[in-house]
Amino acid sequence: MSDLRLTALDSVHRSLGATMTDFAGWDMPLRYGSEREEHNAVRTRAGLFDLSHMGEITVTGPQAGELLDHALVGFVSALGLNRARYTMICAADGGILDDLIVYRTGETEFLVVANASNAQLVLDEITARAGSFDAAVRDDRDAYALIAIQGPEATAILSPLTDSDLPALKYYTSLPATVAGRPALLARTGYTGEDGFELFVAPADAEHLWAELTAAGADRGLVPCGLSCRDTLRLEAGMPLYGHELTTALTPFDAGLGRVVRFDKTTNDGDFVGRAALEKAAEQAAATPPRVLVGLVSPGRRVPRAEMNVVTADGAGTIIGSITSGAPSPTLGKPIAMAYVDAAHAAPGTTVAVDVRGTHEPVEVVALPFYKRAR
Repeated sequence: MSDLRLTALDSVHRSLGATMTDFAGWDMPLRYGSEREEHNAVRTRAGLFDLSHMGEITVTGPQAGELLDHALVGFVSALGLNRARYTMICAADGGILDDLIVYRTGETEFLVVANASNAQLVLDEITARAGSFDAAVRDDRDAYALIAIQGPEATAILSPLTDSDLPALKYYTSLPATVAGRPALLARTGYTGEDGFELFVAPADAEHLWAELTAAGADRGLVPCGLSCRDTLRLEAGMPLYGHELTTALTPFDAGLGRVVRFDKTTNDGDFVGRAALEKAAEQAAATPPRVLVGLVSPGRRVPRAEMNVVTADGAGTIIGSITSGAPSPTLGKPIAMAYVDAAHAAPGTTVAVDVRGTHEPVEVVALPFYKRAR
């Protein structure tokens, strides 16, 4: 018997012939057919994703915002109602424990969404950091199914199913809504580099909403999409993935994401877990730039993969970095990768090489992201 957790849409995925895979303890759809076709559908039309493996944590109470200011690196209490923010939770030494999206769903209520692999850790850490704050931390992982519709046709497909004014819903905002007759938290967020929405719904409503979205998108090229194309989509969009571009060995400043750290918090005296270490990391990054996260594009066919070394292209093969993620890019038609490289070799246009099983394959350094949608 498998111990993998199943989402509320498990029977739907199997009826569609999905190839399933173990992802962070969940049995999830990897692909339904061609991952390239699923990828291209999201870029040109729309894709439908089951993201119910993500971890939802609700924080409520008069000091919910202050607790999150203390537990996370962002200035969460400053969020306006129905706004969302990308942030991180760090260890006392500044290492990244996870990257998160926090939604302010009420005056005294926040929804924290963690990566599936780190959900229990994030729950435990926020709970441990609650201390004497007048706030409650609740594990809501079983309270939600999460469905995402992403792509340029997403608004047109979703609009007939809700009375909400979707064009007026700005990026990184959310609102309570009714979708296909069912209650949902409707958020204009995503992880593909395209416009789109994420719907937090009761698990009992997931199959109904999936069916309604599928029917509404039938004439607009909507297709079900698995985790495989989600990874190539986020890679093209230059979005970091925990365990690859983000780890406990890196601080937000090492990852080039120091902007998410808010030293100017005014609540709780501006103190938060990891502050002292992150102040030192910020000073070090300013004085001596760490390895820089860059894009790499290969003119050949061999794909740079995670943990392969980046080396100089001068024949000496001096190691100057490491690949964090790599894949063939359906949009560019070339292999691409993200890598941390020494600052001296990080300028766009620089030629370096990747050690692919003993062969040094030349690649060009490019600025991230590889792909940016037209607005």
